[in-house]
Amino acid sequence: MLELKMIEHCSPTLAGLKTANIFNYRFSSIDILLEEIQAENQKLNRKGVFIEILKIKDTQVLLYVYRKKRLEYDLKKDGVKILLSKYGYTSEEVEACILKLKSRLSQYDRYDSFPHEIGLFLSYPLEDVIGFIEQEGKNYKCRGLWKVYCNECEAVKLFAKFKKCTAVYMRLFTNGRSITQLTVAA
Repeated sequence: MLELKMIEHCSPTLAGLKTANIFNYRFSSIDILLEEIQAENQKLNRKGVFIEILKIKDTQVLLYVYRKKRLEYDLKKDGVKILLSKYGYTSEEVEACILKLKSRLSQYDRYDSFPHEIGLFLSYPLEDVIGFIEQEGKNYKCRGLWKVYCNECEAVKLFAKFKKCTAVYMRLFTNGRSITQLTVAA
């Protein structure tokens, strides 16, 4: 079940087109959930893909599937460190930033509310993250995986690419390809 949800929500990350994705996942037992995550990490870590629990509430978990090397690169981009420092991030190190993100997420009660900087962890353009913050989520040019404030044409192309990737991965997975076979090595 976890693999199907990862294909549904994380295909662009598995394909190496995107740094990361997040999704909510329902579980019946925390022990089984931890076993599932460990098993997936054993398969995917060698390809540069990692799965982290960002938040647990009742029988629902927010999972973060990411490419560590790409996240390291993203966190060092011009302007990212400055924006993250405004929210209390004191390190560019991936593990420290993910820990801080978890801490920030714990301040939000609802699963549909997130700290604004989360977009930087999902490879959203810095300009769009800043635009979202400054415009309070309004006055965007278009929306897809995120609200777009700059480079609308480029974002529309990316959204279509991600959607096509997910459709192809779903078809291949349904026809018997394993998540390991579908995950592009870093």
